[in-house]
Amino acid sequence: MDSLTQAALGAAIGEAFLGKKIGNKGAVIGAVVATIPDLDVALYLFYDKFQMLSIHRGYSHSILFSLLGASLIAYTLQRIKWTKQVSYNRLWIFSWLALFTHMLLDTFTAYGTQLFLPFSNIRVGFDSINIVDPVYTVPLLVGLLCSLMVFKNKPSRAIYNYLGIAISTLYLLGTLGVKEHVKNNFRRASAEQGVIYSSLLTVPVGVASISWYGVMKTEEGIYLGKYSLLEDNNFIFEYFPINEHLLNEIPSAAAETMRWFAKGNYTVTRDQEKIRIYNLQVDMRGVVKAEDVKAPTVGYFEITPQADGGFLFSSGAHQQ
Repeated sequence: MDSLTQAALGAAIGEAFLGKKIGNKGAVIGAVVATIPDLDVALYLFYDKFQMLSIHRGYSHSILFSLLGASLIAYTLQRIKWTKQVSYNRLWIFSWLALFTHMLLDTFTAYGTQLFLPFSNIRVGFDSINIVDPVYTVPLLVGLLCSLMVFKNKPSRAIYNYLGIAISTLYLLGTLGVKEHVKNNFRRASAEQGVIYSSLLTVPVGVASISWYGVMKTEEGIYLGKYSLLEDNNFIFEYFPINEHLLNEIPSAAAETMRWFAKGNYTVTRDQEKIRIYNLQVDMRGVVKAEDVKAPTVGYFEITPQADGGFLFSSGAHQQ
């Protein structure tokens, strides 16, 4: 999720665990701790864009990191003025929740999170909410601000923060039900049109999980369709060949990384000496039909093999 949402969730957890003891400082500490996993973006200073495909949402978003990080953060907090009177156990639980809920929230988005590193690099993703969704964030912020500002001196202060967390959590869980409803509609439509697929990916676009794309993968290609909760949907599926053979023209390590990053949901084309990969797992912005270009989405990665066995990696986007 976006940084504002992650900070808001961390602040709400800080208010819930530390607010009664240290006041509004609990929310500040919670916001800071909850943003720590995303500090992995600083590694762009040391690694190239291709390497960062596997580094971002990697070790800093793993369960192991949340456990070790919570221990270090709780140890540190017990030695600063604001929180030294709070028990270590309470500080550890607060720190772990602030870190772990960050990782858990990210798993609801399409990008995927490597929760099980270093034991497995599988990217866990429920694909049920957009990276930016005010319907989740706003109740969290409103409840938090009511506790911190409007009712900060009232006995009922904590209730509003808890209410904001509850509403946002119910909405988040509700997106899983919406996703299942969307998948059922794609299954029905594909059966009616005789589309036989091996896997079905559904990804929300925009706010409130109202608009979705469906990717139905066959042995040779993918069918791409749109669905909206607010419209009578006349399913029109666009077909794109995968062109798996083109990945044989780039170094095998690069090809495996691209397959892994897309979780198998991709198509490949060639643009002169460049191999262009469309990742349908993390970039769904609609079918492109412009001049002689027909592509399943706007953005793409490009890999250019080099004579020495290496490759150049870049990204781009079609003009619509």
